[in-house]
Amino acid sequence: MAKTNYESVVVLTPVLSEKMLQEAVTSYEKLITENGGELIHKENWGLTKMAYPIQKKTTGFYQIFEFAAEPSAEIVDKLELAYRRDEQVLRYLCIKLDKHAVKYNERRRNGEFNKPKEVAAAEPAKPQTKAAPVAEAKAESTTSNEEA
Repeated sequence: MAKTNYESVVVLTPVLSEKMLQEAVTSYEKLITENGGELIHKENWGLTKMAYPIQKKTTGFYQIFEFAAEPSAEIVDKLELAYRRDEQVLRYLCIKLDKHAVKYNERRRNGEFNKPKEVAAAEPAKPQTKAAPVAEAKAESTTSNEEA
């Protein structure tokens, strides 16, 4: 039977030390692997500003886990229970990935989206229109009004 891909995003409290953060992350990794999951990728976004305050905190440590598990496994339930019990977790989200999301994550991991766009050398350079004289004319008219 084919494995199902999942993604879990966790927002941890910003008052954690680096050591406490690493301990929390390794405990979640261990939970995934011990329950029959295969950790595909993990990503630490670091301390990031949140859209709205949670428990009077405006920032949080974002951690993303991408893993595969058997569809019959209760790994997501166990992971969410661990998130709920941990008071260091501000928010969490676990989702099941479809084939398009899996393909997107593979491309993102390979860095296909962050490459700079290459300018084609075969294209002739377009003549640029001069907008500067208009801006200069407006600037001159405002300075003449101030002087008067």
